[in-house]
Amino acid sequence: MSQTSTASRTQEAPSSGGAGSPLGNGLKQRHLSMIALGGVIGAGLFVGSGAGIAAAGPSIVIAYAVSGLLVMFVMRMLGEMSAANPASGSFSVHADRAIGPWAGFTAGWMFWTLLCVGVAIEAIGAAHIMTGWFPGTPSWMWVLVFMALFCGTNLAAVSNFGEFEFWFAALKIGAIALFLGLGVLAVLGLLPGSAAPGTANLLHDGGFLPNGMDGLLVGLLASVVAYGGLETVTIAAAESENPVKGVARAVKTTMWRIAIVYVGSMLVIVTLLPWNDPAVTEDGPYAAALDHLGIPAAGEIMNVVILIALLSAMNANIYGSSRMAYSLVSRGQGPKALGKVSGRVPRRAVLASCGFGFVTVLLSYWYPDTLFAWLLNMVGGVILVVWGFIAVSQFVLRRRLEREDPQKLVVKMWGFPYLTWVALAGVAGVLALMVLDQDTRVQVVFTGGLTAALAASGYVMQRRAAAAR
Repeated sequence: MSQTSTASRTQEAPSSGGAGSPLGNGLKQRHLSMIALGGVIGAGLFVGSGAGIAAAGPSIVIAYAVSGLLVMFVMRMLGEMSAANPASGSFSVHADRAIGPWAGFTAGWMFWTLLCVGVAIEAIGAAHIMTGWFPGTPSWMWVLVFMALFCGTNLAAVSNFGEFEFWFAALKIGAIALFLGLGVLAVLGLLPGSAAPGTANLLHDGGFLPNGMDGLLVGLLASVVAYGGLETVTIAAAESENPVKGVARAVKTTMWRIAIVYVGSMLVIVTLLPWNDPAVTEDGPYAAALDHLGIPAAGEIMNVVILIALLSAMNANIYGSSRMAYSLVSRGQGPKALGKVSGRVPRRAVLASCGFGFVTVLLSYWYPDTLFAWLLNMVGGVILVVWGFIAVSQFVLRRRLEREDPQKLVVKMWGFPYLTWVALAGVAGVLALMVLDQDTRVQVVFTGGLTAALAASGYVMQRRAAAAR
């Protein structure tokens, strides 16, 4: 199939919101702004960053800065393509147009699997917090409550999803802003009852790189995982009032969001606390820092924030997975039954995504060390493969847009094509580090198997479609 026919076929697919599309356009600019702001703040930041600090020490700041720079490049590339051609399938549609249907099929269904497994992980985490607050209640009951709540939310109008994410994001942003405010005051010695720590925790206890480059690399791998979730805003933009303007605004604010939320938080934490303080991993770095500052009930405060982050991620993942499934089906790359739209919502795709997520929850209870562990390993490197597809797609589509439709380049990738190559090399480098690391090597193997299986299926599908023409 030629690239030209691929491009025209994809453009004709009902994958974008707005006029003439079966999907709605109920997301307002304030929804997109908050989804973009809140999407970067997840449970991985609040909890998972503790393991990174324990491995890298104060150099975790460098790890988050380096991986954050990679994410900025990826989001800029994705923003360029999404502003030019908004689509609910986001990078899957772009890969389809740039590389071929097999690439869109592979990237789309990989991401769908990742989001559905993510729903299960978040539901289990949220249920764990609730059983701690309400001893004696079964974990499965809370999982069922949360799954039913957000499945129902996503079955209704898209504006409901937007409203939930708006308030979830507002609460997360408020919590981070308060934490950073208190932390900066404490670092400067301006918080009552606290003395300025200076550089003692940054340079003592083994120095800035206490575990050498090996520790820094482990911290880098941990930080990459924490950045997942930013892609959802480009999926949501297709159902907004002004997709092009919405994507452009969201992407252009990515830099300062990452710098302040991630890098700023890590710098405050490792300045206030010794990196090897057991509380950093046992209680979580944010709770440990608040407890260090003498904030009453710091652990419970962070449990509330983490619960909000988990529920927000559940909501966003159900939304993102359903739209990705719908987009794939609309391009003839999935079961036709999932393509039905009612009330401008792809409800069958929502139910399928929730159903897969709920089955995954059951697998975690029945086979935690076999099937569920296999699923977790299978999606461990998916986001890096997706980023690779984004980089290659942007390189191809940028050249095509410059020739055919330059006025659509509302958002431009910086330093093209050099920074595109840098981003692609960065993705390959992180995957190589995962292969070298004993703890993550199995994830690369499983993710590679999933990628190969989907790519082969997509290629067969593409050849059959070409033969039928």
